[in-house]
Amino acid sequence: MACLLGPAPFASTWRCIISTLDNYIPDITLPAESPLVFAGPPAHPTPLHEIVAALRTVPPLDGLTEEEYAWLATHGAERVGEPGSIVFLEGVPADRMTFILRGEIHVRRHNTGPLTLWIGRAGQMTGKLPFSRMKTFGADGYSIGNTWALDIHQDLFPAMLAAIPSMAQRSVSTLLDRVREVTRIEQQAEKLAALGKLAANLAHELNNPASAAQRSASSLFSELRQYGDQKYRMGNLCLPDSITSQYRAWIASARASMAEREAQAVSSPNLLAESDRELELLRWLESHNVPNPWAIAPALAETFLPISKLDELAGIMSSEALPVAVSTVASSLRAERMAETVVSSTLRIFDLISAIKDYSYMDQAPVQDVDLAQSLENTLVMFKSRLHHVTVETTFDPALPCVAAFGRELNQVWFALIENAVDAMSAGSKDGTAQGTLRLKTHLSGHMAFVEIWDSGPGIPPELRDRIFEPFFSTKVLGDGLGLGLDTVQRIVSKHSGYIHVDSKPGSTCFQVRIPIDQALAY
Repeated sequence: MACLLGPAPFASTWRCIISTLDNYIPDITLPAESPLVFAGPPAHPTPLHEIVAALRTVPPLDGLTEEEYAWLATHGAERVGEPGSIVFLEGVPADRMTFILRGEIHVRRHNTGPLTLWIGRAGQMTGKLPFSRMKTFGADGYSIGNTWALDIHQDLFPAMLAAIPSMAQRSVSTLLDRVREVTRIEQQAEKLAALGKLAANLAHELNNPASAAQRSASSLFSELRQYGDQKYRMGNLCLPDSITSQYRAWIASARASMAEREAQAVSSPNLLAESDRELELLRWLESHNVPNPWAIAPALAETFLPISKLDELAGIMSSEALPVAVSTVASSLRAERMAETVVSSTLRIFDLISAIKDYSYMDQAPVQDVDLAQSLENTLVMFKSRLHHVTVETTFDPALPCVAAFGRELNQVWFALIENAVDAMSAGSKDGTAQGTLRLKTHLSGHMAFVEIWDSGPGIPPELRDRIFEPFFSTKVLGDGLGLGLDTVQRIVSKHSGYIHVDSKPGSTCFQVRIPIDQALAY
């Protein structure tokens, strides 16, 4: 691998980069067919007056004298790069200030894939600036188009500030602008990541009832045709009015019995008992010469129809009419079950849409009176598909008043904390499913509302507890998170004049959020 070396004092810097490059190449995601090409000095140095003319297009340098422009042009080192060439690497020591004179530099982190974190355009002053605590480059920089830049090595900063005193103020102003821009970008990246997870959870939750409704609606057409055929066969029997009246009374009695037994079984469903009931019904149907008993028995078993009621029907109907009557009842019950599934599934979809509307506080002002318990419940809906093996316990203080807050942002807090809890309970699972207990609590203490989110995960190691709120610090594997979740949580809680505290040990981790009921009484 070859790299163009720049003139002193940059030759030693590039030798250092090349000598340590092997430590960084494995972490860089680049196409296999694309070799690393670095921006380097031009084959022929640019005339001094052209460099000065280019420096005059850099807005942060507006107002410099001719001698000051000339100082930068004389002491700076040029670098040029073709499209796709590397301007700097993540993790490599940052030791120079850069003026971008032509082209663009797109900056990406290793763990964000193709997402561009920042774009440096012609006319910008970037890199390490005087008074900056920047140690290493935080991402990889790639040239877009043909780039031309001028570097001032950090060893020349004292001389530069002596020759150009105004560079101190210019550098500080640029640093402040950079902090604001990076903060905005980080917040945007975290919001995009949270939105992606929210969309994935919502899509999964909507898929289940939508699929159930689609299957039931499709089967309902054929079942209605079959039910019509059974009714036609029933009519062809030309039963006497007395038998017809007894049959209709039996149907009403059977429905009342099924409703009563089903209400009692809702609280404690027993799959083994249902299987035994289906087998018992199958034997009864076979003994009474009912055709297709394997298709009828499951429909009757789902409805908790007791054998005793079928015996009553057998006492009413003749042996010729009994199979038709039973088949008609079973077809009717199947059609009703399918219709109930469609209704319950669409209600589930409606509830999800209502929850996501409340979660995002659509059509409402930025600041609302937020019911913390309802806010937590709405957030839990987003995680229902991941909580099948998790015991969720909620203890909400009914006396807790609403909190004046930014509803959307508070939901971001609950989403991030619950997601971390679910991820923690998934850590020890072989198939990645969360298992354990998730507890949500709210209570009032003085003028503060307390929200606690507990999980039974392995806990946070003591050596990492002080770092979990740092931006870009993550204990997850590369690519699973940006490390901005808890940083965003802390910023939002602070924005509400609140506090967040974590207490963790193996088997019990609690994130406690305190938010003032009245901002004027915050302490």
